[in-house]
Order: sequence, then C-alpha cells, then structure tokens
Amino acid sequence: MFYDDPALTLDRVLTTMAVEGTDDERFREVMRSQLGPKQRAREFVAAELGPGIPVRFTRHHVAHAASAFFPSPFDEAAILTMDGVGEWETTSLAVGEGASLTPVQSIEFPHSLGLLYSSVTRYCGFKVNSGEYKLMGLAPYGTPIYQDLIRENLIALHEDGSFALNLDYFAFGRGDGMTTARFDELFGGPPREQESAISRREMDIAASIQAVTEDAVLGLARNARERTGKRHLCLAGGVALNCVANGRLLREGIFDDIWIQPAAGDAGGALGAAYIGYHALADAEPRKAGARDAQKGSYLGSLYSMPEVRAELGMDNAVFTEIEDDIERAETVASLLADGNVVGFFAGRMEFGPRSLGGRSIIGDPRNPAMQVQLNLKIKYRESFRPFAPAVLEDRVSEYFELDRPSPYMLLVAPVAEERCIEYDRSAFDEGDDDMLSVVRVERSDLPSITHVDYSARVQTVQSETNPRFHELLSAFERQTGCGVLVNTSFNVRGEPIVASPRDAYRCFMRTEMDVLVVEDAILYKQDQPSWKEDDDWRARYDD
Repeated sequence: MFYDDPALTLDRVLTTMAVEGTDDERFREVMRSQLGPKQRAREFVAAELGPGIPVRFTRHHVAHAASAFFPSPFDEAAILTMDGVGEWETTSLAVGEGASLTPVQSIEFPHSLGLLYSSVTRYCGFKVNSGEYKLMGLAPYGTPIYQDLIRENLIALHEDGSFALNLDYFAFGRGDGMTTARFDELFGGPPREQESAISRREMDIAASIQAVTEDAVLGLARNARERTGKRHLCLAGGVALNCVANGRLLREGIFDDIWIQPAAGDAGGALGAAYIGYHALADAEPRKAGARDAQKGSYLGSLYSMPEVRAELGMDNAVFTEIEDDIERAETVASLLADGNVVGFFAGRMEFGPRSLGGRSIIGDPRNPAMQVQLNLKIKYRESFRPFAPAVLEDRVSEYFELDRPSPYMLLVAPVAEERCIEYDRSAFDEGDDDMLSVVRVERSDLPSITHVDYSARVQTVQSETNPRFHELLSAFERQTGCGVLVNTSFNVRGEPIVASPRDAYRCFMRTEMDVLVVEDAILYKQDQPSWKEDDDWRARYDD
C-alpha cells in the first residue's frame, strides 16, 4: 500500500499548467519530475517487496487520516488533515470509528494553509519544508500588525471553517517561486535574502501569519465538531506540526481531547498506508483503543547493542567508559548536567518523526540562563532566537506548565506556570531595537533556557514505560537538583539530519562544543578523545 496516488498528482500538475500556462523549459522540468520515479512508485515498491505481492495506492489525505486515527487512544474521533497538497486535496475532514474511516468534506488545491504558511516562510528568507519551524519560533518576537492585511488580501476565512486564497498573490504551478510581485508590494518590498539580518518586518509578518493560521485551524476544528458531533479530534498533515496552533486548539476546549500523529508530515503517510492495508485489506480484527496511544512513544527506529556500539566507536578510536547499571549511569549523567555540561544522549530506539524525544537528543540544564544561546551558537550552529523544548517528568508537568495532560511528542505549546515566570522589560526591543539577543538573554522564568519570549514552551512529557532510560535520567536530575525538567533538542547541527548511528553521534560530538556523549552504556568525555581533524569550513557545506 503506497501513501499517494501518482496518477492523481500528475492530473493536478497538468491541469494547473494548462489553466495557468507555462513556458517550455518549465514544462520539461515538471515532466521530468512527474514522469520519472514518481510514476514508477508501484515498480519500485514491488521490487522491494518481492514477487507475488500486490502493490496498491491510497489517497494522500486518507493515509494521513489513518496515521492519525488508528494509533490514537480514541474509539471514535473526528480527523482533520492539513498540509500543502496531496494529489488535489489540501485539507480534509473524516470520521474514524473502529476499523473504518469515512470522508466528510475537503478543500482542494490551490487553496492551502500549508502553502500559505510556506509562502510566507520563503518570503521571510527561510527554506520551504524546513524553515516553517523557524517562522513559528520567530513569531513571538513580533507584533501581528499585518494580520488584517493578510485576511483582507491573501486568505478569506469563512464562517463554516472553509477558506480560500486570493490567487492574484500566489504563483503555485506558474514558475519557480510561490508568490507574485503583488505579494512583495503588499508587504512593502522584496523578500528577505537568506542568511541576512532579520528585521522587525520579518518578526511582525511571522507573528501575523501565525495568528491567522491559528484562527484558520480553530475554524476548521469548530466545523469538525459541528459536522461530526465527535468529542475527540485527531490531527495529521504538515500543518499539524504547528505546535503553537495545537496548544491554542487544546486550550479553546472545542474537543475534549486531541491526538496528533508524531510524524504528521509525509513520513507518517507511510504509516497510515500500512494501517489502511492492515484494517481494510487483511481482514484484521477491529482496533481496540486504550488509555494511551499505540505509537509506543514513537520510538520505532534503529536500536544498537553494546557490541555494535563498541565497534562503531572503535572506528574513530573513541575513548569511553561503560556503566551498565541504569541508576548509576543516570546519576553520573545528571551530575554532569547539573555542573553545566551539554550532553549528547543516544539511547534506545531512534524516534520516528521530526522531534528528538530522548532517543537521539542533546540535553542540558534548563535553569542555566546561558544554555539557550550556548546551544544555538556553539552546538547547533543556528539562529540565536530559536527556542528549545523542555522534557519533563509526566507526573510533574502541571508543576511547571499550564498543561493538565500528557504531551509525549512535543506537539503542544503551553504557557510556563505563572508562579515560575519573571516579569521582564522588553520595551527597548518593542520600540525598534532589532537585537533579539537582548531579549533572549533576559531571564523570563526559573527555567530560562526553555521559556520563550512569550512565556511559552513546547512541552514533552516523559514516562518510564516508553523511554525508561530518559525517564531515569530526568528522575536522577530531579533527585539531585529538585528540578524534573531538562532542555531537549535534536541531536544534529544545522543542515544535517538527526544522528542515526553511534558513529554519527560521535562525529557530531567531536564537531561541536558538546562536553559529554552518552551512547547506551558508554560515556565519553571531550577532553579524553583523540584530536579531531577535519576541514575548518565543514559547516559551509550545509546551507540550512
């Protein structure tokens, strides 16, 4: 079962080009893309599966819906999927009950929340399909002064939850760009150049598109509740990775509870296709919902034994000690964290999805006011404004955040508990000083390194059943410091994927200013390692 129908995608592309028009060079480029591997998906999948196994296609948004509902903890739910585009659909509403999915309604290309958000991402100087997280993180630095302009010119939000883009401002399918000259005129000038300084304009545009996106998502959710009558909502599609919108949706109380597929993007579509095959084609027994979801913490990736770890670390002559006892190891690492060390943490199965959840993570002490800047500039080599997420013991979450339920997949933004917040003066910044570091470096709570400038945090709750090693480390850190929270960010540097193997982890460790590396039972200290030789400009190979 393949998560997309290439023929329908080709139909959309050809129809769009026929209606909008295109030059010969652009037509040839598109045809090379569409008539190459994408149309041979059946052949490629069949070759991997072997002879005699039929290969079927499912619709893109049906796969998203399946990925959201079938692993969820709900017996029945409304299912809302939102992304850029899949075949023709950009947004869909369905109902999940038992082993069945029933489509209710949809919105089709070119009217797309995902494409709108990506267009603004590109205009603000970030890369599409990776920079949307940056735009979301930038939004709290700005003021949404452009949101009325966006509503009046770019997108119409209707009372029934539907929406429509004004295509005079967009160039989907008409060229290499996503927007027209009218888009530039609307915001007073050309797009920001990548890697150039971020100005007040980009901050305010980010705040504005985030506000409009949240309102659009709320409108879709209210319609979903009214149309389906269901008490629970499942979410998938790339827009469902907007954890700020998710947090607001939860706080609005439209549904009793929501569940978001951790791999909400197209990677999760593959999971959804597998679920469709299992439930619809294999005569499987109806699914049974439980108190928790069936995604197992999303720790579904690769796992390394200690013999494999020793072999991989040996390739680079790494120096390490081993601590087999879980509690002793956790206490050792917790002490290192409390002393201000930044630790690369590689333990158990790799996470499935875009978030590192304690399997392949870089971790630090959230009480350290310098940790956010240190991690961004010296470890991650990325923009200093970007916030970091807290990992918190699940049974302690309400002590630190305005959140009354688990958030295991880092897909909900919640306010830091009011009693932990510290009032700070950002007047100079608000009055026009564009130095974001002046705001970043101010302590905003007693957990300054995970508290964003608007007193929010993207929360990950940790429980022992799904990740016992990370839970034990958090518990040890709490025993030593009284704090049941750690900074958790993905184990990679800007432009590189999350590390997948022990050797990947060691190389990332040696290329950055991380202090300690933990790989399963092995602990490595930077000062003990042999000298690392590499080109000084290795980071230049990664432009984003």
